[in-house]
Amino acid sequence: MTFNRPTEMNSITPKMMEDIDRIGDDFKNDDDLLVLILTGTGEQAFSAGADLKKTITKFKEQADQGARFMDDPTKRFFAGIYKPIISAINGFCLAGGTEIIQGTDIRIAAPHAKFGLPEVHWGIIPGGGSHVRLPRQIPYCHAMDILLTGRMISAEEAIQFGLINKVVPADQVMPECEKYAEIICSNGPLAVQAAKEAALVTYNMGWGEAFSTEAIIAERVFKTDDAAEGPLAFAEKREPVYTGK
Repeated sequence: MTFNRPTEMNSITPKMMEDIDRIGDDFKNDDDLLVLILTGTGEQAFSAGADLKKTITKFKEQADQGARFMDDPTKRFFAGIYKPIISAINGFCLAGGTEIIQGTDIRIAAPHAKFGLPEVHWGIIPGGGSHVRLPRQIPYCHAMDILLTGRMISAEEAIQFGLINKVVPADQVMPECEKYAEIICSNGPLAVQAAKEAALVTYNMGWGEAFSTEAIIAERVFKTDDAAEGPLAFAEKREPVYTGK
């Protein structure tokens, strides 16, 4: 998925919000699609967030139109999708851009990438899940630094905060993401999705409930054809042929 408005810093319009939601659903429901990579067109920006020229002037109207994204928890960026999602961050990743990558699993950035949630500068707050996701994904003090100051942080700081996985030369961002995708796609697809599901759904559970839930998910995977194919391929010294069944 590519945000393709390079002259506007790949900022996101209300129509694009609908497209992101639709594409996420298509990705989730298509068994032939195993990994999704997000990026922005050009070398300047991944996404600078909402297109304020289009949204602020019609804030109430846009808020009404976007209510299903704001009020329905399942409509936070890529919530409920257990297939892996990778961010190829090729530049500015601000406001909604930073919110989008919080819905992804692996994040690779160029050295010149910048991150931040500047909404407090504008008298508003992020509405795409950052107050929930960010303190759970990185240490609390770093999350509050980003949320309360609204300042931009560098790719180097983002690494230190734990917001991204790796910084690579700009021309290697997409190849590095594709390398991750190839490795993931070589694994059993049902096992990969179950691993992400188990990590997400058990996050706020107590130990007992979490371990029980993990066991239920694991048992479901062990009953699949792929779970039989993997060990068999290992014993026969060949690459496994997974069918997703």
